[in-house]
Amino acid sequence: MIMSTNRPSLTPQQYEVLHGGGAEAAEIGRQRQSRRRFLRRSLLAVLGLSATASVAGAVNLLYPNLAGQFGSALTIGTKAGFPAAKPGDFKINQAGVFYYQPAKAYIVHLDKDTTFLLQGTTLGDQLAAETIIKDGDGSYWIALYQRCVHLGCTVPFRDDCVSFKCPCHGSHYHVDGEYLDGPAPRSLDRFAISFNGENVLVDTGTLNNMVPHPDASTLLIQVPNVSCSA
Repeated sequence: MIMSTNRPSLTPQQYEVLHGGGAEAAEIGRQRQSRRRFLRRSLLAVLGLSATASVAGAVNLLYPNLAGQFGSALTIGTKAGFPAAKPGDFKINQAGVFYYQPAKAYIVHLDKDTTFLLQGTTLGDQLAAETIIKDGDGSYWIALYQRCVHLGCTVPFRDDCVSFKCPCHGSHYHVDGEYLDGPAPRSLDRFAISFNGENVLVDTGTLNNMVPHPDASTLLIQVPNVSCSA
């Protein structure tokens, strides 16, 4: 007969009393039950702590702390570091368009005197739809994701074309990220951009990937007349 190793041991005196019945036997029985309950509860507590630690570890792997990294809101510099320009005067990292690698984004800063094809409420609605922010000085800011929406290649800004041209399959985008030509299914995606005083913030965790090909009712800026070869 196999004896349980979890059963509390009895002294000879306790054994005699237990099997003789009476109040003393009842008290010994209660003590044994109390020990068993304590052991069970201790085991459950240990298992519960282990399960909690495992779940917490899994959650940390699935949702890591991205503060200061791509996928979070990044302070990319001050407004003075991104001089505005009209579309035809853009020069990469000099005027109008600036590449910021940690955000994997182009920061576009359009001059307040930029000529738009839309007016009034229609213009305001389209700017909002394309995540273009108007600053207090009248200029306009955009944070364009560097990824081509065709097959994901990094799209460079080309000074000779005054526009973005994908080297992989030729998708072509205007300075504000709007589609011009090529196989891309929509305009460039863009991140949320905001300001904290003079600091410029790009939220790389908030992406607008719903800007379609423009048409006559949505095109913001006149299409450039500069040819752009492959």
